Amino acid sequence: MDRGVNAALLVLGEVITDIVARHTAPLAPGTDTAAVIRTVPGGAGANVACWAAHRGAPDVRLLGRVGATTAAWHQRLLTAAGVRPHLVVDPHAPTGTVISLVDAGAGAERTFLTDSGTAPRLGAADWTDAFLDGVARLHLSGYLFFTPSGRGMVDAAKSSARARGVLVSVDPASAGFLGDLGADRFLALADGVDILLPSEGEARRLTGRTDAEGAAAQLSRDFPLVVVKRGARGALVARDGAVRARVPAFPVARTEDTTGAGDAFTGAFLAALLRGSGITDAVTEGCRAGARAVSQVGARPVRGTGGTQGVDGTGRADRAQGVQGVQGPDVMRGPQGTHRTDGSRGTDGGPC
Repeated sequence: MDRGVNAALLVLGEVITDIVARHTAPLAPGTDTAAVIRTVPGGAGANVACWAAHRGAPDVRLLGRVGATTAAWHQRLLTAAGVRPHLVVDPHAPTGTVISLVDAGAGAERTFLTDSGTAPRLGAADWTDAFLDGVARLHLSGYLFFTPSGRGMVDAAKSSARARGVLVSVDPASAGFLGDLGADRFLALADGVDILLPSEGEARRLTGRTDAEGAAAQLSRDFPLVVVKRGARGALVARDGAVRARVPAFPVARTEDTTGAGDAFTGAFLAALLRGSGITDAVTEGCRAGARAVSQVGARPVRGTGGTQGVDGTGRADRAQGVQGVQGPDVMRGPQGTHRTDGSRGTDGGPC
């Protein structure tokens, strides 16, 4: 059950440094390809949290794991975006980094090069039931399901949420990783989740169906609510084995970068539910945010529209406090163990 319109959203997931390279000509192997390159904050979990805060959720919290050298930078930008970050600082691994190659001449389609860094090291030892104090909704990034430590976190958080009556949502996150893990295993791990938010490709992967509506309907036999994100085709809402609503997308004058559009949808959707909106209205808000996300470069709400992208008004990376070597008074670290940037002690930082 929800606990009122002012209850909190807690997101568990990745905090990532995104390097976005936007090129207009095809990549030229063995030589140079001109591109506009930006360093911006990202990560599916962090993006969802930032969009939820941007779209009006009054209390958004994020639990993630970061490397020591970029912890203060990420902490600062999350806080500026209206998110309350609880970041476990890991002295033994760097913050995950994703290089996103955006082909501006092909509908802003993306190719990712991923160094997961600290992201797979978030685990059950980083969890405490106190994280759910005042929380009405818990959102789990699907990337947690793809590593042993992440699955431990999923089990611990779901168990705590079930005991407290906190509603749980999951975004499967990656059709590719779902293929590696296996649909049956993912569905078993997600058992008890209240809302599933797959992309169309993820819904197909989870069901083996080729049609989005059939996939949505099938998934809704296992989950109370399924919302399938379809990009330019909007979204489907399914319950009790049938599609109940088809919500159109918002028009976009120019697609700049599709990175994080699904995260924007999810964050806005959850923010609307926390404000008391009905399901269809919340899905509409998700579509609205997704359209805004693809109209900009980077996966977070841009500065000047109520959020922060970690860049200045022209889109240039912040040079005063760039990604490398940032250290601030809110970060504690030492040779033994890891620490959270909220001041609490973390885990031993060993292999997960």
